Amino acid sequence: PPELGSIVTVLESAGRRTEVARPLRPPEGALFQSHRGQCPPPRLAAGTGSACAPAAPAKDRATRRAEARLLGFPSGLESRGTRTAAAMERGAGARTASALFAGFRALGLFSNDVPHVVRFSALKRRFYVATCVGKSFHTYDVQKLSLVAVSNSLPQDICCMAADGKLVFAAYGNVFSAFARNKEVVHTFKGHKADIHLLQPFGDHIISVDTDSILIIWHIYSEEEYLQLTFDKSVFKISAILHPSTYLNKILLGSEQGSLQLWNVKSNKLLYTFPGWKVGVTALQQAPAVDVVAVGLMSGQVIIHNIKFDETLMKFRQDWGPITSISFRTDGHPIMAAGSPCGHIGLWDLEDKKLINQMRNAHSTAIAGLTFLHREPLLVTNGADNALRIWIFDGPTGEGRLLRFRMGHSAPLTTIRYYGQNGQQILSASQDGTLQSFSTIHEKFNKSLGHGLINKKRVKRKGLQNTMSVRLSPITKFAAEEARESEWDGIIACHQGKLSCSTWNYQRSTIGAYFLKPKELKRDDITATAVDITSCGNFAIIGLSSGTVDVYNMQSGIHRGSFGKDQAHEGSVRGVAVDGLNQLTITAGSEGLLKFWNFKNKVLIHSVSLESSPNMMLLHRDSGILGLALDDFSISVLDIETRKIVREFSGHQGQINDMTFSPDGRWLISASMDCSVRTWDLPLIDSFLLDSAPLNVTMSPTGDFLATSHVDHLGIYLWSNVSLYSVVSLRPLPADYVPSVVMLPGTCQTQDVELSEETIEPSDEMIEYDSPEQLNEQLVTLSLLPESRWKNLLNLDVIKKKNKPKEPPKVPKSAPFFIPTVPGLVPRYAAPEQNNDPQQSKVVNLGILAQKSDFCLKLEEGLAALNLLKELGPSGIETELRSLSPDCGGSVEVMQSFLKMIGMMLDRKRDFELAQAYLALFLKLHLKMLSSEPVLIEEMTKLSSQVEENWIHLQSLFNQSMCVLNYIKSALL
Repeated sequence: PPELGSIVTVLESAGRRTEVARPLRPPEGALFQSHRGQCPPPRLAAGTGSACAPAAPAKDRATRRAEARLLGFPSGLESRGTRTAAAMERGAGARTASALFAGFRALGLFSNDVPHVVRFSALKRRFYVATCVGKSFHTYDVQKLSLVAVSNSLPQDICCMAADGKLVFAAYGNVFSAFARNKEVVHTFKGHKADIHLLQPFGDHIISVDTDSILIIWHIYSEEEYLQLTFDKSVFKISAILHPSTYLNKILLGSEQGSLQLWNVKSNKLLYTFPGWKVGVTALQQAPAVDVVAVGLMSGQVIIHNIKFDETLMKFRQDWGPITSISFRTDGHPIMAAGSPCGHIGLWDLEDKKLINQMRNAHSTAIAGLTFLHREPLLVTNGADNALRIWIFDGPTGEGRLLRFRMGHSAPLTTIRYYGQNGQQILSASQDGTLQSFSTIHEKFNKSLGHGLINKKRVKRKGLQNTMSVRLSPITKFAAEEARESEWDGIIACHQGKLSCSTWNYQRSTIGAYFLKPKELKRDDITATAVDITSCGNFAIIGLSSGTVDVYNMQSGIHRGSFGKDQAHEGSVRGVAVDGLNQLTITAGSEGLLKFWNFKNKVLIHSVSLESSPNMMLLHRDSGILGLALDDFSISVLDIETRKIVREFSGHQGQINDMTFSPDGRWLISASMDCSVRTWDLPLIDSFLLDSAPLNVTMSPTGDFLATSHVDHLGIYLWSNVSLYSVVSLRPLPADYVPSVVMLPGTCQTQDVELSEETIEPSDEMIEYDSPEQLNEQLVTLSLLPESRWKNLLNLDVIKKKNKPKEPPKVPKSAPFFIPTVPGLVPRYAAPEQNNDPQQSKVVNLGILAQKSDFCLKLEEGLAALNLLKELGPSGIETELRSLSPDCGGSVEVMQSFLKMIGMMLDRKRDFELAQAYLALFLKLHLKMLSSEPVLIEEMTKLSSQVEENWIHLQSLFNQSMCVLNYIKSALL
């Protein structure tokens, strides 16, 4: 019945914007840009320049939530703050992870608003670039931009990074750590009370600056504090730090107030104060010339200043906002590059003192960091748009062209779906208008299908540089099928606010040739709301907001008919689906009707009225199960064969965004705006909280991973199915169960954490079920003995006859390999034994064999001897039963006790097959003697009635089961 439905798994959010739940979130940080280590690495006496500047923040949460509302996603997470915080406190004592899903890793993350760092490996003679992705960082080889390593995760999000020749430093909160081999943490530095926002390697030392303008110099290998400088934030708040080249033990500090200070950190003296330009300093960078430093200001100016004579050599100005980063070419060209919050890069000629080029829209967000490689015409840039790009300057005009890149989605995702049946590719659409494919195996298999263009031929013909005006709006829903991907397009997508649906080709990684829309519609307010593609890949079904449902041919793009006379539904179409054999089409309308159509002739077959208007629909083609998410936040499950509701689930407190089935159709997983992901089965068996509301959810066709996307997140998060590699308890949880908090996985694969015995609380979930010896007294129970113990008891004589040796064994020759010796300290050979009594009798003493066994003794005492018989083999059982007769040392009383033991086994209905086998062997051995003893005949009469009664009962059950099986085989359902 529907009321049996409940939840399997609940993944809920703790509310990201609530002050109560904020301690569970990592500190925001990432408001300031750290320096970039350059090559060769700096020495304590004379190092090369580094720059540090406040990076322009990426889109704030309010902006992203506004974008989510444009796509129909409500953002009311504040109202859940108090409740979720209390829930987390209550759930803190519960288990710390889900029993069903475990965080594995994140896909599609390459960069954020933390500036990258560049390192040079003297051993391999290669450049490496490290980019931050939340709690860990990625290291790429610049030569091919291939992923080299993923660092271990830190407790919180990284807010700034730095690097020298051997180590990579990453700060989180008021702590920073040093990583060796781009992987593991080898040093951790604690001492700051405020969040760290600047790091500067300094030979064997590292300089850290926090937001309270406290500067601490640490010795790297001893982790000891060498020097601490405190500055007044109202007078000199540090915003940039630089070690000038050839300046022994000196650092240059820039402030938000505009002044600069030159310090000798060895003698702890302020050497000189530069008055500045009355504008805050955002970036400092060492120029290729000694004593010359580039200063980036909040006003957009770049000042080339000589710090030895305190003279300004030249000034440049950009109208794109504050300078975020500065870098100089060192390959013989006097070029300086400056980044901006708009994503543009300005290239300045230092000899002619003019702007020579503009790299507009190098990133869609602020330039977080840019670095010219040492003596290479290559520029490395990264930004908060989740992109890492390398530009090469090989043209005559000095303009940089894109050489290599690693790029994910720059805006939150709208839809994700597994592509294919191997579970190795995930298709994802984003608010940035792109459609991309991410591999769960390796990054080298990732590919982007690009932006959708309204008229691709016109763009190619006119060579438009700015294609923003002809780009399609973001994809809201899509359907994919790989059956005919090599012959024609296999992906159909509908766009936000658009009537036409675009086709895409996965194999060619490009948008298709057709835009599918009905020709007779002229209204502009009609949009495509639902799409599906048949399992054969030949037809696409598109539902419109006007209630029309059309069928198109994917190969030719020709319209192949519509369902219904004028329109299929009176309201907007909320979902369309086609079964696996192209026999049935199911459509759902906002008026609350679910309709079943014949796919071939477009005739209405059946209509079902729903209790509430449907929000979305999902069909599991293999099992014929249809999932419906309704506007009243409930879920209905229908069988398309009987066209009846078989399950009803309720529990969500917000709009249901997405659903997915497990490959076998047993679980239905739903994602809702109440910040929860729930897996539905009959009972509630698992539940845990998350820190971000899920928008999309999809299950791998192989069942190994669950993929989710979340509000304000750019990546795809994989959760491994624990039930595939571990024993998972499916016991129902109580109705008042409060789940615990689980953080989203990082890009580094989650490692198993060993818990101490004190933290592991006893739980009744995984208590092993101890089966009783007999479930019910009315049930016939068999023993656990193998068939070899009892099945061949009646055929032992035949087996012995077959195994009888053909000839007697031969005596081996008396030639021992080792000559026998007498034990002792002195080795002596043992003399051969001599038979002194040649008249010894060869007649066997039968008195030795007349000793009774334990089995016979227990039968004489009237005790249960069944357990002794169970331990014996077939030959031993035959010997024991043969010895019960008076001729072999037994007695009639012992035989009567054995028959009573068999009768007791039949009464209890336990060890049923043993009782039958032992009784059959007993009758075979002693049949002639039984007829001459009245006591044994009386016992046999009782046993006969018991055996007949039990067999009649079993035979009736067997006949009933066989009848049902024959009916199922022959009946046409």
